[in-house]
Amino acid sequence: MVTKLLELARADVDSAAVATAVSSVSRAIAIEQQGLAAILGALDAGLAAAFARAAAVISAATGTVIVTGMGKSGHIGRKIAATLASTGTPSHFVHPGEASHGDLGVIRDNDVVLALSWSGESPELADIVAYTRRFGVPLVAITSRPDSALGSAADICLALPKSPEACPNGLAPTTSTTMQLVAGDALSIFLLEQRKFSAEDFHQFHPGGKLGAKLLQVHALMHTGDELPIVPTTASLSDGIMEMTSKRFGVTAVVDDGGKLAGILTDGDLRRAFKKGFVDQPVQNTMGKRPYTLPPEALAMQALAIMNDAKITCIFVVDNKKPVGLVHIHDLLKAGIA
Repeated sequence: MVTKLLELARADVDSAAVATAVSSVSRAIAIEQQGLAAILGALDAGLAAAFARAAAVISAATGTVIVTGMGKSGHIGRKIAATLASTGTPSHFVHPGEASHGDLGVIRDNDVVLALSWSGESPELADIVAYTRRFGVPLVAITSRPDSALGSAADICLALPKSPEACPNGLAPTTSTTMQLVAGDALSIFLLEQRKFSAEDFHQFHPGGKLGAKLLQVHALMHTGDELPIVPTTASLSDGIMEMTSKRFGVTAVVDDGGKLAGILTDGDLRRAFKKGFVDQPVQNTMGKRPYTLPPEALAMQALAIMNDAKITCIFVVDNKKPVGLVHIHDLLKAGIA
């Protein structure tokens, strides 16, 4: 049964409604862009130095970054904590209300507290701020008012410039939360780069889903051993065809006397040979001599990118120039990558 709401969802939208949407949406985005531009402008006015100090303290800390905030700032704080944790900086969110009822106990003197409040006057933060002052826990604030209760108490204040909210009433946190989120993302990336956090490291924290699959290394997907199609350079073209047929990848590696990859023979090479009038000959006369290859530690998404760009269906994995595996596009599909 189709409800009136579903009918409305599937109905065409008239041009007047589209024009209204364009006006409202573009205005909101433009106002929030102004907020981000203001952050860029503030970097040379001391904000960059504050980021550098915050990153230095967090990098030196042997504990955890405790992120806190109330209301919309709290929602942004949860996301920042998740981003920090997934990019190599141990972090978790503590609700300021829960902190006042026992969760202050999770904060240790080797932690860093990152507190968010646009006004800097959120009363719910009072207990957690007081706790950091009492026990000497470094406090980093993200606020628009460095002279506020939070900004004044903080050891480091990431003072974001004030900017109009996208809300026409100037009330709903919109531009302000976007600016807080971007500041948190920027700090996370700054720390990531300082730690030299690699894509392989990233995979350790993202093993599931499509992202996790893309971050798999090719050695986890490749065919090896008896599955690997290989013939020597001394083999005939007929031998190459037999190897390709038996292994069913439509390709075979051609290796020299030392076992190093000299080239590959593909279905395309065979078609070109038959067009010229097939004559059995050494496989090295027909093989491609500049095959695409990857090392075992390469990421699966790199294999996918090469296959897409080169319009090929498989790629050999080599170690010290010797073929040790083969990855087929079907392997990427099964793993949820392609």
